Amino acid sequence: MPRLTDPDPVSFPDDVRALVASLPPDPMVRMMAHSQGTVRPFVQFAKVLFTSLELPARSRELVILTVAEYSGSPFVAAQHDPLAQAAGVDERTRRLIRERLLDSPDLSPADRALLRFTAEVVRGPRVPDEVFEEVRAFLTEREVVEVLQVAGYYWSFGRISTVLDVEVTQVYGDGEVLNTP
Repeated sequence: MPRLTDPDPVSFPDDVRALVASLPPDPMVRMMAHSQGTVRPFVQFAKVLFTSLELPARSRELVILTVAEYSGSPFVAAQHDPLAQAAGVDERTRRLIRERLLDSPDLSPADRALLRFTAEVVRGPRVPDEVFEEVRAFLTEREVVEVLQVAGYYWSFGRISTVLDVEVTQVYGDGEVLNTP
């Protein structure tokens, strides 16, 4: 059960009410709407992460699944498992992330470097030099910064879901929301 009640949309300013009404009827959107001043930029930044990165969609989804696993966010994992599959992340790779087997020889060297880097970003404020150099062999400088931005966004998103006990759902492209166990 969520730790906060759903906010009353009648109390929202018109622009926030219109934004919330334009999004899928998801419990996370409702929870984020408590912060009327930040919900719009938070949603806009999510759109940027899907439309304006040099980082390929598959790599973005690998980062998100790794953040979900290492930050303990079943909400983010449930939301992004189908998106990762659609972006070309096979079930074996998704399983290795869930099992935290980031050094598996079943992963490509590029995936291994990206996953290890992302896990270190979530674990603490600094990334060991060897892990940083390993990811730099595969990513441009812009992509490194984009990985950090994706990781930071989904860490924050995940914390909203875990601290506030937001109901785990999966939202699909047509706006359909399915509750998950």
